[in-house]
Amino acid sequence: AILEAAGSGLGDVVKTTIYLVDLTHFETVNKVYARKFEALNVPPPARATIQVAALPKGASVEIEAIAVKPGGD
Repeated sequence: AILEAAGSGLGDVVKTTIYLVDLTHFETVNKVYARKFEALNVPPPARATIQVAALPKGASVEIEAIAVKPGGD
């Protein structure tokens, strides 16, 4: 929703950072991540995955994304 509000979308994401509370879930997250971008017919962006002690509101995963706005300078 944030990307769309800025006139962008998941296909414009160039880098993500994935924060996981438990790295044993990496394979599952990796599969979901790949499927999402495959469905858009775009290559998955570069990413880093980091294990953290905790995330806000008890979340298990948080993803930060950097996107390039189409037609931007």
